[in-house]
Amino acid sequence: MNPRALSVLLTRRDFVHSGSALAASALAAGITDTTRAADAPAQPKPAPPRPFLTPADKFRDVSRGKPTPHSLKGDALIQARLTPETWRLEITADATPNPAIKDQAGISTALTLADGTALDLPALMKLGEKHGVKFLKAMQCLNIPAPLGQGLWEGVPLRDVLRLCGQLRNVRRIYYWGFHNNDPKQIFQSSLSYSQAMETPPGELPAFLAYRLNGEPISLIRGGPVRMVIPWAHGFKSIKWLQRIVVTNDYKANDTYAEQNNDPEAPLKTAAYLDALPAKIPAGQAVNVGGLVISGLSGLKRVEYSLTRGDAKADAEDQWTESQLEAPPADWRTALPAGVSARQILGFNPQTGQPATWPLRYSMISWSAVVKGLAPGKYSVRARAVDLNGFAQPEPRPIQKAGRNSLETREFEVV
Repeated sequence: MNPRALSVLLTRRDFVHSGSALAASALAAGITDTTRAADAPAQPKPAPPRPFLTPADKFRDVSRGKPTPHSLKGDALIQARLTPETWRLEITADATPNPAIKDQAGISTALTLADGTALDLPALMKLGEKHGVKFLKAMQCLNIPAPLGQGLWEGVPLRDVLRLCGQLRNVRRIYYWGFHNNDPKQIFQSSLSYSQAMETPPGELPAFLAYRLNGEPISLIRGGPVRMVIPWAHGFKSIKWLQRIVVTNDYKANDTYAEQNNDPEAPLKTAAYLDALPAKIPAGQAVNVGGLVISGLSGLKRVEYSLTRGDAKADAEDQWTESQLEAPPADWRTALPAGVSARQILGFNPQTGQPATWPLRYSMISWSAVVKGLAPGKYSVRARAVDLNGFAQPEPRPIQKAGRNSLETREFEVV
């Protein structure tokens, strides 16, 4: 019933002025052409453009701990080693007895507080002068139905930090955690396989220790001075206030989230999110539908929406119409922090400064559609992303504990 529209990429400026340019399909039974232009109500003003990068203080916060580490002040911050001057990172081998492990992990050069060799921030940033990376990543929690924000993260790949320790022996996983009030019950930890940490293909986004967000030092509330960032994963892998890395021969993940019936290895999902809509919209006024979409591990092919009358339920008979995707900025200097070139960012062509794919994997962009001519009545609109494998959200894994990506619904009434 609804023909699929051709996907059109919009610049960020055009994206928010496209209301009068695009007539998207709607249910034939709900469309009326009797409204004359002279009688039509004034059209809504387009929403202001979203910044491509979320300001650090605008990220949605899901910090844990009582009190939360970012609420500490004064001497408490110093004692917790959460200032740039006092931050230290220990890297050791796991010595925990485990009958399931035949050979304990070994490390040639441990970095510890006790012997004064723990890594400090100046040394990490010095390492960044040679091995530093920058890339764009959207943060999304495993169990929260809305993105937390998108940033330009900068730091040093985990593999290059581990190289400071010399030869590693009998290592199958990397455990890591941050400051959580020195209370064992509050520790929030995560882990990667050795291969995930060390064997990233050149040009791919590595696990890394981040110390800048959007060109500035990472604030305490965002997990600074240093946090782990895992590009392909949900936020629980990107541990804040990083202070300890342990290499181990234990083959099991130690993620705190795994103990709460979550899948600790689930990658970031390709998923579309719907903006809120007014409860009532005047007849004859175009309805602007849109939101955000994250390109997860399986990439993004398109975003589709479905419009139904009344209280109809989502089912296999829903008619899906392709929406418009926001295009890359015409001039990346308008989207990136001062002094940062797109040529320096992983995922961009170092010669042209253009993204190798769009949207960039693990990033998010806006999508939009405009529906005109709806007759009075109640409506429901849904949205879904389709990945590069042809799976439509919530496929291929609708298990919410592997990353919440259920279809969102917005309801409104044309009056």
